[in-house]
Amino acid sequence: MSTKKLLIIVGIFFIVLFIAVPAGFLYVLNNGNPYTKYLVNKHVPLRLEEMGYTEDQMEEAHYVEPKHLTNTDYYQGHYMVVFKDEPNITYYYGVTKKGKQVQQFCDKDILSADGVTESFEGETKYSEKECQHSLDNRG
Repeated sequence: MSTKKLLIIVGIFFIVLFIAVPAGFLYVLNNGNPYTKYLVNKHVPLRLEEMGYTEDQMEEAHYVEPKHLTNTDYYQGHYMVVFKDEPNITYYYGVTKKGKQVQQFCDKDILSADGVTESFEGETKYSEKECQHSLDNRG
């Protein structure tokens, strides 16, 4: 291999290294880990379906990426659900790193009449008997 070809290959390698790596890092910072998003979007809707919930009952249901550290036993990304008959309460579900089990988080968001969102851990219509706190075990 000639020296000119070797220099071109090394140059391309460094260009990719200095552009692709930071771009990938920024993507994950802004959008979350694509693998985590895939796992959460795969497991949580199936679990909700097994529990008898249908899409017609849900006003909103999708993946969210918390902007703060959460329980390290769970993947960082969560799945949020707002039911049509409780439009002011947002439920969150997580997927465990060990066993890929879906668990509802105890902390829910409640939108008050004056437009302020507060965290709430009390019992509601769709609360599960066993839940985990998303802010426990943050490492």
